[in-house]
Amino acid sequence: MSEEAAVAFGLNQIGQIAVPVSDIERSTRFYRETLGMRFLFQAPPGLAFFDVGGVRLMLDGPGAAQAGNSSVIYYKVPDLQLAWKTLTERGVQFESEPHLLVRMPDHELWLAFLRDPDQNLISLMSEVRP
Repeated sequence: MSEEAAVAFGLNQIGQIAVPVSDIERSTRFYRETLGMRFLFQAPPGLAFFDVGGVRLMLDGPGAAQAGNSSVIYYKVPDLQLAWKTLTERGVQFESEPHLLVRMPDHELWLAFLRDPDQNLISLMSEVRP
């Protein structure tokens, strides 16, 4: 790689995110049925794949030892109150109700946090324009 190419290089697109889970079947049901994510396929050994707005989410059964220790993934939703109500009706227990994090010049950033069956933290986020 030339020096010019090295300076211009930068990561700018996420292709896949892996989330370690202890029970692939239980987690696949949760992400597919409860969260309503678009299921793509399962592959051995114990992997399940979803499409999340063009980014692939991989549930990693072989990574079970790391279950519950993942990074937080923030999912954008257009209406956080509606998402919170819908998921609450589906039995999801949130860490707290949706709350305002910060007011920006052109929008407000609202968040709500929940956990999957392995206690991986998940965030829903909404950019609310006045």
